Amino acid sequence: MREFNITTTVKEYAFEELPEADRSLVEAAKEATRTSYVPYSRFHVGAAILMADGSVVAGSNQENAAYPSGLCAERTAAFYASASHPGMAMKKIAIAAWTRLHAPEGLGHEEYFQASPISPCGACRQALLEYEAAHGTIEVILYGREKTYVFPSVASLLPFCFTDF
Repeated sequence: MREFNITTTVKEYAFEELPEADRSLVEAAKEATRTSYVPYSRFHVGAAILMADGSVVAGSNQENAAYPSGLCAERTAAFYASASHPGMAMKKIAIAAWTRLHAPEGLGHEEYFQASPISPCGACRQALLEYEAAHGTIEVILYGREKTYVFPSVASLLPFCFTDF
């Protein structure tokens, strides 16, 4: 038997500590939450992707009554980025989320954002990983009101990833 550790480097920032370009990308992700269609979960998620040419593509989660056929914000943004910029590398993705569920009345919109970052689901990690494998590293920025995490790559979120097929 052999035992080994898997480590991931994660940088934690206060939002104000992020470089200006990363703050702008997070703001685009936060703005994308406003286009979520979430009549069931009421959990708004936005994602914004920085493309190699400097443009930003955003997406939000979309639900429907046939629950499994909805789509997460990360895949909505990635699929739109790939369709609108064929073959172009995605350099960074920022993700933000908020909900009014279980929140006290009278908060401002900014205060509904999650205090801690949320992370992409496994399906989104796999979809993003395939773009990363094809076009190069995608940095991942997970926004939270109280702290923001920055991962060096999608692969760092998905150890033992499936890329050989």
